[in-house]
Amino acid sequence: MGDTPKIRFKNFADDWEQRKLGEIYSSIGNAFVGTATPYYVEQGHFYLESNNIKDGQINRNTEIFINDEFFEKQKDKWLHTGDMVMVQSGHVGHAAVIPEELDNSAAHALIMFRNPKIEIEPYFLNYYYQISKFKKKIEEITTGNTIKHILASDMQEFVVDYADYEEQKQIGEYFRTLDHLITLHQRKCEETKELKKYMLQKMFPQNGEKIPKIRFSGFTDDWEQRKLGEVAEFNPKSDIPEIFEYVDLESVVGTEMISHRVENRVTAPSRAQRLARTGDLFYQTVRPYQKNNYLFEKPDNNYVFSTGYAQMRPNIDGYLLLAIVQTDDFVNTVLERCTGTSYPAINASDLAEMKVSVPAEISEQQKIGDYFSVC
Repeated sequence: MGDTPKIRFKNFADDWEQRKLGEIYSSIGNAFVGTATPYYVEQGHFYLESNNIKDGQINRNTEIFINDEFFEKQKDKWLHTGDMVMVQSGHVGHAAVIPEELDNSAAHALIMFRNPKIEIEPYFLNYYYQISKFKKKIEEITTGNTIKHILASDMQEFVVDYADYEEQKQIGEYFRTLDHLITLHQRKCEETKELKKYMLQKMFPQNGEKIPKIRFSGFTDDWEQRKLGEVAEFNPKSDIPEIFEYVDLESVVGTEMISHRVENRVTAPSRAQRLARTGDLFYQTVRPYQKNNYLFEKPDNNYVFSTGYAQMRPNIDGYLLLAIVQTDDFVNTVLERCTGTSYPAINASDLAEMKVSVPAEISEQQKIGDYFSVC
């Protein structure tokens, strides 16, 4: 008898069962294992490899193609819609279901699960393979130190929990729907990033120009050139509280703070000396090409940033200033003034002397800032 989940769809009450995968599939074996490079061609039959299998999905981030002759030789190992494959070397245990568009496809160095003996929903198994319980059991049968490896023969003996077929279908469909939503949001996120990148180039004047190529209606005045030290106060001094939230350089990625930890003045790293105030902008001075800059918006007054940043307290719109320092033109100018090669860096005093173009009208500053605050 298998485990019963804590959350279930309505009308399902039967206990789950346990079976070996060898009792579910009549064929569990290896795809072609050996040298296939002599058969690679620029255009031909897509050749499914372990690089294409990750987190329950098939990706085509990298594509290998094989010629007709080698493809036909693999005919007895062709994969069909609904079959499953699993990575056997490297990131072992990652699996995926063969979709319709890859029906009659060949694979390399993967474990193949074909010809089910009983009714089984492959997507149900696919999501089962992603739970921590499965991953722990895979670790127990994994061999190798440098490169991890599992055997097809071990997978035949591998025991899984499975539900009634109708319940399998509902579980599989539920998680496929979630995956679809994730994909849609990821695509929208990437499109928004591309839009932002484009607008950062078009909504700010290029070097030597006084107006941007794209502008909100109603604004015609030339932009002004001003030093950063004129539009923001640099590294304002303040007393560090006894207990504070410490934010290190690695804790910010692409304008987003991802982690922090509680510290006190006695045990705090010596670098912790930038006390944040709402609206402060922290600019990454080491490897500035990473653009790990952050506009502090929290109402708290106990966040302390490491000195891997220059702290700016803007007297213009904060989102406008953040957008300015994220532009490629600004970053390239900063890199020209950096010292060091492996770890290019700029000090706060040199940064404060850099000139930036700023709209003369406060209302235009705010409109641009508002636009990038949600972009």
